[in-house]
Amino acid sequence: MRDQDVIRRPLITEKATVFGESGIFAFEVARDANKIQVKKAVESQFKRRVKEVRVVRMHGKTRRQGRFVGRRPDWKKAYVRLVDGEKPIEFFEGA
Repeated sequence: MRDQDVIRRPLITEKATVFGESGIFAFEVARDANKIQVKKAVESQFKRRVKEVRVVRMHGKTRRQGRFVGRRPDWKKAYVRLVDGEKPIEFFEGA
């Protein structure tokens, strides 16, 4: 898997913004990506050194429209902690 395919998008939520102040950033990543691939992708794309990666599998929500029931797909979230003294990632600056 290429580094460009591992990170889908940054997650900009209230929780991610609070974590960003302490050097932890959240990303939606590919479902089959592991911690090593996430670390390598962040270091190559954003030119930052990564200290730690935590991965969470998120279950897709059940949604309804009238009497029809559907389900969103499962996805994976990664919390990435940068090395102390490392500059923050630009995506999260304006949030």
